[in-house]
Amino acid sequence: MFEGLFQPMHLLIIAGIALLIFGPKKLPELGKGMGEGIRGFKAAMQGKEEIPASAAPILKTPEEKA
Repeated sequence: MFEGLFQPMHLLIIAGIALLIFGPKKLPELGKGMGEGIRGFKAAMQGKEEIPASAAPILKTPEEKA
């Protein structure tokens, strides 16, 4: 059913559509965010206690916001 789904021409078309939708400035940011999410997920699945600083959300206290 999915034998010929990801041929090189199909991947180029998908990349072109993504470029049209998100634009050239946003694509690197999306890729970086996806990579960090995958690394965080793998770390959580392996049971590592430590979360990389880039994957941890930045939380500010009310005093820091002012």
